[in-house]
Amino acid sequence: MKYRDRVVDEQLAMKLEAFGGALITGPKGCGKTTTGKHHAASVVEFQDEDVRENLLAVANSQPSRLLLGPKPRLFDEWQDAPKIWGAIRKSIDDEQKNGLYILTGSTSQTVETPHSGTLRISMLKM
Repeated sequence: MKYRDRVVDEQLAMKLEAFGGALITGPKGCGKTTTGKHHAASVVEFQDEDVRENLLAVANSQPSRLLLGPKPRLFDEWQDAPKIWGAIRKSIDDEQKNGLYILTGSTSQTVETPHSGTLRISMLKM
């Protein structure tokens, strides 16, 4: 299926230029994952039932292992593995680079994180 450009593409590109990561939120079915995949060099999909349990186990025990891969790296439905947020924050601090990570998550779920991501992860609502 051919990707159709979206209004948020330019906004996401600007956020990735300015911040270590970008979080795309919005209602189910609005195109968060498709948009994220279009801009990502690699993808971790926590909703993929074939690998879900393994990914969640790694995310729980050693989340930094999931950060390995071409950047920007997309974490689709990141809220399923909330420890990834802290690993991403540390990676952004350590690497001091922009455009490393894209996260997607539904606005129907709220996740408590130990920090806001300020100056590291920029928010984009679809």
